[in-house]
Amino acid sequence: MKEYIDSCSIDLTVTSPPYDDLRNYNGYSFNFEKTAEELYRITKKGGVVVWVVGDKTHKGSESGTSFKQALFFKEIGFNLHDTMIYRKENPLPQNHNRYEQEFEYTFVFSKGKPNVFNPRKEPCRTAGMKYDYSKRGGVASIEECNPAVRRKSVCLVTKDEKTKGNIWSYLVGMHKSTSDKIAFQHPAIFPEKLAEDHILSWSKEGDIVFDPFMGSGTTAKMAALNNRKYIGTEISKEYCEIANKRLSSYIKI
Repeated sequence: MKEYIDSCSIDLTVTSPPYDDLRNYNGYSFNFEKTAEELYRITKKGGVVVWVVGDKTHKGSESGTSFKQALFFKEIGFNLHDTMIYRKENPLPQNHNRYEQEFEYTFVFSKGKPNVFNPRKEPCRTAGMKYDYSKRGGVASIEECNPAVRRKSVCLVTKDEKTKGNIWSYLVGMHKSTSDKIAFQHPAIFPEKLAEDHILSWSKEGDIVFDPFMGSGTTAKMAALNNRKYIGTEISKEYCEIANKRLSSYIKI
């Protein structure tokens, strides 16, 4: 990255690096500490890094690699702005003596206070309901209040939408993570919607979005479709070809 990307030039990084040798990425590996330090160098003040990782289980114990990486990011100067969960709605069932692993950590690191936050919204289950907040010991719906009390109540109406929590669920797999069949020539893709939700949350139109482990090109595709600029790096020539071919269906390369 030192030769190609200027210091303090990237607004947002959204990536999922190879972790815990769970898959063979054409035999390639990476130096985590140097990568993290370079991400700090190239990230703008107020910029954000979204780091999606998980842990392998070896001899009955999870590795804890994700936590070690999060702490290292903090050591080199990043704030751990949020620890989010990427939950897979349809994980592959496995036979073992523990509960099914259906999530990965999504660490959101910031270089100081984030410059941008556009919170993703979801419908309120109780949209339009009226609540009385004058009731001691809690709240009650207006319909539950005594008519004599109702006239004096502090009445608030639930909004149609609310800001999402930090556990985001997505369907994964063929025709779910993406409809681009070519993307599945890569062994580990994450959902387009996951990349898009973070791009929309932590950047604005015209910002530069980076993925140092471009893989099948998911981050680049969603950046381009949402009017962001993008930079992607990838050590595998085969994966570069997959990403470029995939992106050619949506943008000029």
